[in-house]
This record gives sequence, structure tokens and C-alpha cells, in this order.
Amino acid sequence: MYPTISEFLKTLGIDLKLPIQTFGFFVAMAFAVAAYFLGKELKRKQAEGLIQPTKRQRTVGAPANPIEYVLNAIGGFIAGFKFVYLLSNYSLFADNPQEMLLSSEGSWLGGIAGAIGLVYWKYREVKAALLPQPKIVTEEINAIDHLGNIILYGVVGGLVGAKIFHNLENPQEFMADPIGALLSFSGLTFYGGLIVAAFLIIRYGKKQGIKPLYLCDAAAPALMISYGIGRVGCQVSGDGDWGIVNTAPKPNWMSILPDWMWSFKFPHNVNNEGVPIPGCVGRWCSELPEPVYPTSFYETLMAIALFSILWGIRKKINIPGMLFSIYLIMNGTERFLIESIRVNSLYHIMGMEVTQAQLISSALIILGIFGVWYTRKNQHALQNGKLS
Repeated sequence: MYPTISEFLKTLGIDLKLPIQTFGFFVAMAFAVAAYFLGKELKRKQAEGLIQPTKRQRTVGAPANPIEYVLNAIGGFIAGFKFVYLLSNYSLFADNPQEMLLSSEGSWLGGIAGAIGLVYWKYREVKAALLPQPKIVTEEINAIDHLGNIILYGVVGGLVGAKIFHNLENPQEFMADPIGALLSFSGLTFYGGLIVAAFLIIRYGKKQGIKPLYLCDAAAPALMISYGIGRVGCQVSGDGDWGIVNTAPKPNWMSILPDWMWSFKFPHNVNNEGVPIPGCVGRWCSELPEPVYPTSFYETLMAIALFSILWGIRKKINIPGMLFSIYLIMNGTERFLIESIRVNSLYHIMGMEVTQAQLISSALIILGIFGVWYTRKNQHALQNGKLS
């Protein structure tokens, strides 16, 4: 396992200390890939006339509002306050970046310099654009122009929701170390992130005149592939999203594949969970006492396969909401099945033991089936814009 990118680089003979955790790196990659595919779909839907460009008026050549200078001063101070401190304590920063970023430690001199620098930059920018008589211009806003805001809402909502749901699912872990549980990049529940991010993005889309069903359809393939990439981070860092104990012999049909694809002890996992590794020296020297199913690896394979299906059929489906309904069924089914061999907290409901993910995935499957029925039943009304 490689808890940090630096640990991976060491295997290549490169000794470079970087403040980048492996799981965080793959989460960032997941959002970047999601942005790429979502952007392609937004462009396509506008070209097909499904998403219409909008108009926006803004004033150019006017003096800056004092509040703008205040906000730049605050932003510059925070950036300088942390940046100079982190540079002077780089080794500690590389070991635990999120703790140092969110601590109260910093350089006051760096903060003052940052505030002055950003205010001056704003002053020069405004001065260069200043006109004797400010004027109002009308701009056309295309669907792709919303991509940055959509991804921003996805990042913020996704991380906040994933943390909230994970801590609700693992209250003992949260109570044992509340600060660590909140600051750690591991321990993220996908469905929590999906629910909160979806709410924020749909709300934003409606304000910008983008019909929710078109936005959901555009996002469906991106959501699936980003999920798979995120699971690569879980597998490579060993963040605890592994399966139940698997001591069964590897099947013959898997004989040509590496043993870790069948059962794995996740040595050097980022959570330091398990038993000490004999002879190991360093920060991450634990492995599981017994091998388990590498469920995050299985989910990556399934997510890539399901993404390929969604991407392949997206142009053949012209009923708004249908593609997203299919995504819900696929995602829910995949997660419900993997939970049968995955470690997770159990809830006792009506004599049955179920996980939080199984409850949510079951709801998504039902919602997806209803969505397929509803969109087919109201196909003409949806296509004519009478329903959204």
C-alpha cells in the first residue's frame, strides 16, 4: 500500500517528500475526469438544443466596491499566513498536510504581505479596466460555462456529505477522535457525498435555467467513472474500504492473476489497522491479521464496465431522466451486491442485518425503477418540455 504519493515514488527510486496523500490524489483525479465527461455532455446537449444558452448583464469599467478590497485582503492574508509557515515547516507539512492547513499556526508577516499583495493586484486590475463612463454589456452564458461552478458544488457538497454520512455510520470512530475523523481524507461515504452534492448542483442548475433531468442525464456517466477512480484511491492507500475475511483458496480461473486480486492483507495501509509487520520501520507498519476481499478493486472494475455501458447508450436515449434512472439502478445494484462481502457497520431492522449503504442503494434501485416507468409513461410531455 502507498498511503502517500511519496511512498509510491520510493518504489521507483525517487526520494521526494510531497504533501499529497494517495487517496486525496485519486479523489482529485476523480473530480477532474468527471469534469471532462460532464463538460462533453453539456456541450452535446446544448448543440442538440436541450440546454439553451442564457444572457447575463454586467457592468464594466466601474470602480471596485470596497467590499472587493476587503475580501481580497482577507483571502491574501489567509494565503500568506499559511503559505509562509508551511514553507518554513515543510517536513511537518508533508507528513500531515490537512492538520497543518487547518491549524491556527501561521506566519503573521506572511499574512500581512499576502493581504497587501492581493489588494494591490486588485487595484491594478480595476485601474486597467476603468472607463470614464461605466457601461453595461450583455454576455451569453453557454452550458459549458457552468462547469466550474458545478464541479465546485460537487467538491464541497461531496466531501461534506461524505464526511457526515461516514461519521453517522461510524459513531464510535468519531467519538474516539472527533478532530481526526473530521480532518482525515480517508473515511468518506460515497452516498453521503452523492446526496448532498446532487442537491446543491440541481439547485444551482435550476437557478441557471438548466432543467434538472437534463443535468442529471449529463452527469450520469461522469458520476460512474469518478466513483471507479475514487475506489482506486481506496485500494492503493488501504483506507479501510475492504471486504470480509477471505481464506478460501483462489479459484482455478483466477490462477493467472495476482493473489491480491482474490485476497489481500493490505500491508502498510493508511489507517495502520491490523497487526505489526515484522521488521518494518516507519509510520505505516501494519497489515490485517487475515486476508480479505479487495472489494475496492472489484468496485473499480464494475464502475468502469458500467460507465462504458452508460457512455455507449447515452446518445440512443432521448427521454429526459431515463439515463439517470438507469444509472441509479446500476449504481444501487453494484453497491448492494458488493456489501455482501464488504466490512461495514450493521443495522438491525425487522430481524435483518443491513448496512447503511444497502439501505440507500435499495432506495436508489427503487427510485431508478420508478424513474424508468415515469419517464416512459410521460415521454412526450418530457420531450416537449411540459414536465421537467
